[in-house]
Amino acid sequence: MTIHFDEDKQNQRIKTLLSDEEEKSIQLLSERYGLSYIDLTRVPINTDGLRLIVEPEARQNKLAVFDIVGKRISIAIHSPQNQDTIASIRTLQAKGYETIIYMASMHSIEKAWDRYKDLSFAFETEAGSLDISNEEIETLIDKAKKLPDISVLINEALTIKKSHKVSRLMAIIMAGGLATKSSDIHIEPEAEYARLRYRLDGVLVEVVKFDMETFRLMLSRLKLLSGLKLNLKESAQDGRFTVKIYMNDIEIRTSTVPGSYGEAVVMRILNPKSISVPIEDLGFPPRLFKILMTEIARPNGLILTTGPTGSGKTTTLYSFLRKSQSPEMKIITIEDPIEYHLEGVVQTQVEEKKGYTFESGLRAALRQDPDIIMVGEIRDGETASTAIQAALTGHLVFSTLHTNNAAGTFTRLVDLGVDPKVLTSSIRVAMAQRLIRTLCKECKKKVPISKEKQPYIDELFASMVGYEEMAEFPTIPTEVYEAVGCDVCNKTGYKGRIGVYEAILADKNIENIVRENPSEREIKLAALPQKILNMKQDGLIKILKGVTSFDELERVVDMAEESLIPKNTNETTSNTMDMSTLPPLEDLSVDLGVDSLSTSEENNAPTIGSSTENLNTESTNTTV
Repeated sequence: MTIHFDEDKQNQRIKTLLSDEEEKSIQLLSERYGLSYIDLTRVPINTDGLRLIVEPEARQNKLAVFDIVGKRISIAIHSPQNQDTIASIRTLQAKGYETIIYMASMHSIEKAWDRYKDLSFAFETEAGSLDISNEEIETLIDKAKKLPDISVLINEALTIKKSHKVSRLMAIIMAGGLATKSSDIHIEPEAEYARLRYRLDGVLVEVVKFDMETFRLMLSRLKLLSGLKLNLKESAQDGRFTVKIYMNDIEIRTSTVPGSYGEAVVMRILNPKSISVPIEDLGFPPRLFKILMTEIARPNGLILTTGPTGSGKTTTLYSFLRKSQSPEMKIITIEDPIEYHLEGVVQTQVEEKKGYTFESGLRAALRQDPDIIMVGEIRDGETASTAIQAALTGHLVFSTLHTNNAAGTFTRLVDLGVDPKVLTSSIRVAMAQRLIRTLCKECKKKVPISKEKQPYIDELFASMVGYEEMAEFPTIPTEVYEAVGCDVCNKTGYKGRIGVYEAILADKNIENIVRENPSEREIKLAALPQKILNMKQDGLIKILKGVTSFDELERVVDMAEESLIPKNTNETTSNTMDMSTLPPLEDLSVDLGVDSLSTSEENNAPTIGSSTENLNTESTNTTV
């Protein structure tokens, strides 16, 4: 007789026996520890519970959250003496969860872990939330005011041989970004390490490097929080989550892109306090400020601001909305995405995949009987035409456009197909802006103007004959300030940012020349009689006032731009503005709400965010 031996069946039988023995052992141990026993293969798994702990942490800590009802959660653990397990449970309890603990076999817990693959992390998933206790965040922010301190805290956390170090690192990184007023947090993998950098006042500063294993754990946690797909590594993804601090929600917009050594992560910090900057504190020159106050009080017209990404356009537009806001006004915005939420304003977000574009959103907004409309960006001819028609039919419209300067606004709109005959009838103000860092008040140093920089000052005074800003300078200054660096400004020499601006009004002279398909230079020459500063002039005046430095202005503004000082009579007389279209200076009197910019070294220009409540106890500037 032949005996057939089925090895697979025998192995399965042995596996079943071992599993049964493990279950019996866990049952006995659970009685010894006074805990309830559970077999997760026989109960339903609530995937909402699994979301509380990312899979890598759950596996390392040997536990699974298998059910959640409100703030009550059920947790299966393998050993009540495992320190990592205990740390994870305490973390959940600190977040306000009531925990019910069960003992389960590893076979049973692995069945729960298998359900992680069923979780959906699509883009549409509701943004997660990173809960940090008030006590913890207060302590961390107090300790993370300086970049070297953040580096020390991170290195200390990296030495912790426990799974909850990822949560600790996340809390430190977020606290550091908030304490230093960073606008963005960059985490970039290299061949052997990952690099952490903060964008402080528009400039990236390296903080620390850490190992790739920690980076991968952090990446999984960030993806989970941000509602991104964990298994999608070869495509860019965008998401967001919320950090709850001081009973306030601070939104973090997350972006990942694939790279040679893994996915690079950028987190944009959308702190509502950084956007709540009064229009008086944005740094507008006095004359331009008066003009803007007049124009945004009008019932209709189009006001455009231009500039590259990160130039403060969103802050400027939001300040216009807050200045115009009243119970009698219906305000609608079309944004991509909605970065900050404004009370009393109807905000809509562009969803191009669903057919909701800027143009369709603007058309829909017009059916809502609005008084004021903000269009996040004019990208095409259809949106431009609709915005202009809205301005011509009794609506005040704010929007942005991608051009390098104010003069380029007109040529760009013509290129998009807008009829020049109606263009200047709708546009009130075309404005361009950049953000420059302001000198640290604690360490800035007065120095003589060098021979290399003196021509800039000479050109400034030659080009601004008759400008009201020159009344503050009866003589040409011989000294300016430069950056030094101290602990207060993290050795950068700068703290906070302020805008430099230029603007062109759509008067009759501009209207006439736009019809002739002019160059940007011709538009600039036609605007000279308006006596509104350009960005170069505005920046140089802020240098003379001790607000910023030559080095900083040269970093942001093209100082080699051709001077528009009139060189002959023909050039000036051929571009004479009809002053009847522009209110005289004495009729543009507006209560500024702040003192005028002073030449005193002790009185810097108003700095963005200086009047807002800071997370820090010290008075600092807010980065836009």
